[in-house]
Amino acid sequence: MKILIIADDLSGAADCAIGFASAGHRTVVTLEATRTQAHDGADTIAIDTDTRRLAPHDAAARTSAAYAEMSARDQRLYKKIDSTLRGNWAAEVAGLQALAGMAIVAPAFPATGRTVRGGCVYVYGEPLEETATWKLEHAGLPADIATQLESAGLKTDRLDAEALRDEPQTLAVCIGAMAAKGVQALIVDTQSEQSLRALAQATLHSDAPFFWVGSGGLAREIAALNPRNGAAGRKPDVAPFPGGPILILVGSLSAVSERQCAMLRERGGVEELVVPPAVLREGTSHRDWHALREQIGVSLQAGVDLLLRIGRDDAFNPAEGAQLSTALAALVEPHFTKTGGVIATGGETARAMLTAARIGSLQLLAEVEAGVAVGRPLGTASTHCPGVVTKAGAFGTDHALFAAWLTLRNEIEPETEPDVVPH
Repeated sequence: MKILIIADDLSGAADCAIGFASAGHRTVVTLEATRTQAHDGADTIAIDTDTRRLAPHDAAARTSAAYAEMSARDQRLYKKIDSTLRGNWAAEVAGLQALAGMAIVAPAFPATGRTVRGGCVYVYGEPLEETATWKLEHAGLPADIATQLESAGLKTDRLDAEALRDEPQTLAVCIGAMAAKGVQALIVDTQSEQSLRALAQATLHSDAPFFWVGSGGLAREIAALNPRNGAAGRKPDVAPFPGGPILILVGSLSAVSERQCAMLRERGGVEELVVPPAVLREGTSHRDWHALREQIGVSLQAGVDLLLRIGRDDAFNPAEGAQLSTALAALVEPHFTKTGGVIATGGETARAMLTAARIGSLQLLAEVEAGVAVGRPLGTASTHCPGVVTKAGAFGTDHALFAAWLTLRNEIEPETEPDVVPH
């Protein structure tokens, strides 16, 4: 069975698709919903529609157009959504429902602390609406799943997979009954990997018209039940990366990213440069732009691994994330060919980086840790082929960036104390 994943940002597309690469599928992430030779032979294709910042109607239209362009026979649709419900996910699901059948909505990702109980998302046990991330971008808006889907025009119902996690056949019967009732979006409570696995088992071989809606959590369980080439339980073999300095771009301002950067500096001895937002807002017209660009080039030319972070100031607005990420990528664009590997934290940062480097697709190879994907460029005319790691900004263990850095340096994780998991 082939899988088409449609995501609204690049790091999300990669962290959802990486489970299929780990299960032996040839897996490609692409920035454009257009079939190219780079996609030939791929079992799993993940598209970044880049719709998170669009108006809901425009996001839904672009998502539906991507499905119409990229869908094929013998292929299942997985609509990847953010595990903390950011973006226009409900409008996008509503647009796809008319084309693909009932939406089975299960955004839980227990490995990263996201669970669903009573139709609501919890982040490490804290209700989503009480988290700093939700308050920063969605203060005063409802966070429960049903309200958002019903506002997009869908008829919803809820099913507790946790209660049926040892009975996937019974779960399948319940899902079929919901579809027969005319439910358009079925919200599934899942608080553990076992319940997600039961949901995957209950739906994987169904002939009914439906599509999955979730984060990387459900996708990993679907992939694990559908391995290729004897890949079950086997770590993928990855050829060494080319060597050379590692460039780390961090566009996320989350506390999780802050801790990850701190560990990378401490354990990796990586040079850090914080780029003021004012420089990125003004671009080439800012007096410090060219000096910063030259400083970056000197460090990379000398073989120094460099951590570039977007700073914060009193004028900061979360809505300007894409603008700042695009400017950061433009700042380093002349120096991409000096790198042996690139790490990008935050979906907008990752997309801006690949666009500036003229990389339209990645073949995913392996997973550094849950949700942190490593790959290589595909379909590029350039002979420069660095390793690429993408990671969403607000999750991962404290050592995620350090582990990604070691991976691109072809080094093995040293023995350390147990990981600190973000709260």
